[in-house]
Amino acid sequence: MIRRARWALATMFFVNGAVVASWVPHIPAVKSRHALTDGQLGLVLLAMAAGSVVALPIAGRLVGRFGSRSMTAAAGLALCLALPLPIVSPDVIVLSLCLALLGACNGALDVSMNANALVVERYYRRSIMSSFHALWSLGGVVGAVLASGAMWFGVGDMAHVVGASAVSTLAAAAAARRLVSTCAQGDGPAAAFGRPTRALLVLGVLAFCGLLAEGAIGDWSAVYLHDSLAAGPAVAALGFGAFALAMTAGRLTGDRLVEHLGAGVVLRASSAVAAAGLGAVLLIDAPLAAVVGFALVGLGIANVVPVLFGSAGKIGGPAAGSALAAVATPGYVGFLSGPPLIGLVAEQLGLRAALATVCAACALIALGAGRLPGANIPSR
Repeated sequence: MIRRARWALATMFFVNGAVVASWVPHIPAVKSRHALTDGQLGLVLLAMAAGSVVALPIAGRLVGRFGSRSMTAAAGLALCLALPLPIVSPDVIVLSLCLALLGACNGALDVSMNANALVVERYYRRSIMSSFHALWSLGGVVGAVLASGAMWFGVGDMAHVVGASAVSTLAAAAAARRLVSTCAQGDGPAAAFGRPTRALLVLGVLAFCGLLAEGAIGDWSAVYLHDSLAAGPAVAALGFGAFALAMTAGRLTGDRLVEHLGAGVVLRASSAVAAAGLGAVLLIDAPLAAVVGFALVGLGIANVVPVLFGSAGKIGGPAAGSALAAVATPGYVGFLSGPPLIGLVAEQLGLRAALATVCAACALIALGAGRLPGANIPSR
């Protein structure tokens, strides 16, 4: 039974990644349809980010009240059904509201399914968090490939998102029925809104650094290859591809590493690999070397979020949903603010110097890894 529950939750992670990836390729078309400038588009997309950040602490409270199973099912179905809304929006105001709703559903699902993953993890008595996040990454790859294929064969925007929404809704509905019950697993009432503990604040800072690095590399790797290293478009695209694939591979092996080495050791080593990989990118003026370096960054960053979320659940105890929200919220802020911060620094000091700040963020994660609960204790 618990194995079926694990696969059901893995399906939810996969669906989450696929739905988000199904929306992103349509952003240029939405920009053209509403005649938005680059600046206006940035403000419109900020609505989705704002929806996510606002929903995170609220979702933490709702998980404590209704349980992570019910909230994962509700948020997952809502996210799938909301996917077509930005495409059919008649004006910019409605578009912004629909993106805020999509972001809120995504943020609520993020907290809920990670809380449910902690419940499943207790049954297994070992780390399995990274495997769930690997399915999220894989869902993103599959969703992006299918969206690109639809565009290649001339499938209209609306037809694609409606089809993706229908398939995702069916998958989420089937998975929701098999999610593990949280009634007797300590997934009980969460604490009221208040100041997080010092331990959660530390995890929140590390999550901010980790997701800042993930967002910055995701948005700026191709730009760095093209503008700073004079790479062609195909090679520039390889930078992000290598980063994403290495991240997926790292998450598939992360649980085994945590089980044998301990969360703190994995976090310290992973962030060191990410810092070294990005350092090589910035020091070696060769496009192919940079592609390898970005792959190392993806491999290193891969297990930062799973390890930190797992640690938040251990600290949070019965209020796991609120603890996850306390860590996920600064993480999301880092993920969303990282790319524009890199742009601002690059405008003043150059892109190479701006990306060096990501190395500093990875180094800070390595320094803080020893603050995790049971940092150097293997799972068995």
